[in-house]
Amino acid sequence: MRGNAQATQERLIKAAAQEFAAHGIAGGRVDRIAREAQSNKAQIYHYFGSKEALFDAAFDALVVQTTRAIPMDPGDLPGYAGRLYDGYEQHPEISRLAAWYRLERAEQHRPIESVIRSSLDKVAAIEKAQLDGLLPTHFTAAELLTLVLTLAATWTAHPPEYHYVAQQGNVRPRRLVTESVAALLSVGKSSLPPAAGPQAPAS
Repeated sequence: MRGNAQATQERLIKAAAQEFAAHGIAGGRVDRIAREAQSNKAQIYHYFGSKEALFDAAFDALVVQTTRAIPMDPGDLPGYAGRLYDGYEQHPEISRLAAWYRLERAEQHRPIESVIRSSLDKVAAIEKAQLDGLLPTHFTAAELLTLVLTLAATWTAHPPEYHYVAQQGNVRPRRLVTESVAALLSVGKSSLPPAAGPQAPAS
């Protein structure tokens, strides 16, 4: 029974992610979610309590899934940004759910723990890389993470009309993302501590 309940919840979360990505919370319909998940509305309220809580569960699951599928390497932030870009292109529901969350949920609800935990872990990893001399300190770790995440999601934030304009201008979005992050890191190269080398013998 426990396995069946977990499988039902997973189907509901998957169906909810697609429904809310397309219609938001206000426009999302629990009857469509239940039908897609081969379930019923009673089970939605039994497992999640409300439509809003189901949205939170779907968003939380997507954050956890993305974090596991695209781990951050602080030693290769351009590559990380590129992989995030790929993830957003392959799964547009990620950026759409994030947008709906900001519009309909963020100011009315306590922050989702998985988002906070994931962000704090990344900030800590960047801070350590800065202390180890692998990353410049021109930006704080939190600032650098914000810039990397923003650049990776820039393309998905533009309306389709801009995509057409960019194509006419021969814009290559993935390369633009990775090279922009690399340029950010080069801005602060002078802030890197000098590499430790062999000490000269005392005279």
